[in-house]
Amino acid sequence: MPHAESRRTSIQRTWEKAWNHGEVDALDELHGPGYLRRNAESHPLDLDAFKASILATRSAFPDLTTTVDEIVIEGDRAAIRWHSSGTHQGALLGVPATRRLVRVSGATFARFEDGRITEEVVTWDPRTLLTALGIISVGQD
Repeated sequence: MPHAESRRTSIQRTWEKAWNHGEVDALDELHGPGYLRRNAESHPLDLDAFKASILATRSAFPDLTTTVDEIVIEGDRAAIRWHSSGTHQGALLGVPATRRLVRVSGATFARFEDGRITEEVVTWDPRTLLTALGIISVGQD
């Protein structure tokens, strides 16, 4: 499946640049016009807002590393399983640096249109982040 392999390589390369190095303009090559990123925690993000969120996250976690664990591609859809880790060294959502190592994981489901991603739905548990930062205790709702 050369088409799927090309998409897989493009996703892997773009995530490495954007998430691990802060080269968010690399997303322009992968994401199409009208791109929206959705999750349960906030309003949908367009591409510029998504780039800003990556930069804000990297500001709080300058040693952030995001690893793509698996990419499954079927037709115009891709499922991306990932995990991230980094040390909380800058303010995030009003929380001052805790110097704690944080590990989170999740999955991103992408839809391609004309060879570029136009929509992503992201799922992860933000309680993992809040617990690691000491904002909530384990078992607290």
